[in-house]
Amino acid sequence: MMSSAEDVVPVIKSLLESQRFAALATSDQEQPHLFLMAFAATGDLTKIVLVTERDTLKYTHLKSNCRVALLIDDRENRGEDTQEAVAITAIGEAQEIGGNEVEDLRALYLAKHPYLAEFAKSSSCAIVRVRVKSYQVVRKFQEVVEWHPDLQC
Repeated sequence: MMSSAEDVVPVIKSLLESQRFAALATSDQEQPHLFLMAFAATGDLTKIVLVTERDTLKYTHLKSNCRVALLIDDRENRGEDTQEAVAITAIGEAQEIGGNEVEDLRALYLAKHPYLAEFAKSSSCAIVRVRVKSYQVVRKFQEVVEWHPDLQC
């Protein structure tokens, strides 16, 4: 049973390191949308990095409503997943990054996704930082813990 930061932080960190893709939930005020996205997370768990073309529905949504959720899980589409899979929902605010932070976040993203180098370096792509306000961690189907990272960085 997870009950404290000491219990839940290693679970979050492990899942963010082991998984490559997340479902990004956005909204345009009237209709929610989900997008499958490659991601990378900072070691302190306060930021998640995404890359997207600017000429997309997801980018339009991110510009009009910065509030997002990302679902990351390790399920294998088996019945046992109800007891064995772990899922986290990262809730936060997304923003396109400019200036010096772009190269650091792009490097973090490309360390995890080197096969996306051409895409991530394209001038038509935005480097998006999600500042995570909270993580909701679900294990064993019904065991749920919420954790808030320190956002002082």
